[in-house]
Amino acid sequence: MNKVFQNAMDAVADVQDGATIMVGGFGLCGIPENLLAALHQKGTRDLTIVSNNGGVDGFGVGLLLQADQIRKIIATYVGENHRLEQLAIDGKIELELNPQGTFSERIRAGGAGIPAFYTPTGYGTLIGEGKETREFDGRMYVMERALKADFAFIKAWKGDTLGNLVYRKTARNFNPMMATAGRVAIAEVEHLVQPGEIDPDAVHTPAIFIKRILRGPQYEKRIEKRTVRKAAS
Repeated sequence: MNKVFQNAMDAVADVQDGATIMVGGFGLCGIPENLLAALHQKGTRDLTIVSNNGGVDGFGVGLLLQADQIRKIIATYVGENHRLEQLAIDGKIELELNPQGTFSERIRAGGAGIPAFYTPTGYGTLIGEGKETREFDGRMYVMERALKADFAFIKAWKGDTLGNLVYRKTARNFNPMMATAGRVAIAEVEHLVQPGEIDPDAVHTPAIFIKRILRGPQYEKRIEKRTVRKAAS
């Protein structure tokens, strides 16, 4: 089975309107820049995006927000995206915010085939309203449902043509978990190598989870919020 795609447009060609897509990354670190740009160019609409946050205006997930291609976002915080904030305030987009640990576990559970789990996080708050609760050992817990998606857009540092992936430092973030929870996981990598060129002990995501892989032609790797030291007077 040949998993290698020549470009991002071909890799996202069957992503239809109304799809649910997991998008790896934390802020702008480790996001699948090329896949998101291709989906924006394709014009797919009414999407549900599962991503840690909305990124920034006009880049990454922000491209899809700017073009009104997203119907719902499941995330942990709004981030630096002012358009997402305004769309949510105006009621023009559905925004579901999760505690970050809960968000991570919902994705991990989805990839592991666990339909739901109990967590004490959020009990007695707005997060827990309308959800099933249960007491364990004298402490109250909220039941959270697993998260799964039609597609998972993954960014890795290196991958081989079989789909084995290696992430680089903090750019790993949510990518490995999302790779297991998407029905079709599409990975873009900076370096695409032949099988055997990656030490098996170095593999973070095994090839069995990846259905498509491509080498991204370019990466901006923007800094979400630059902080610099003031020059000495």
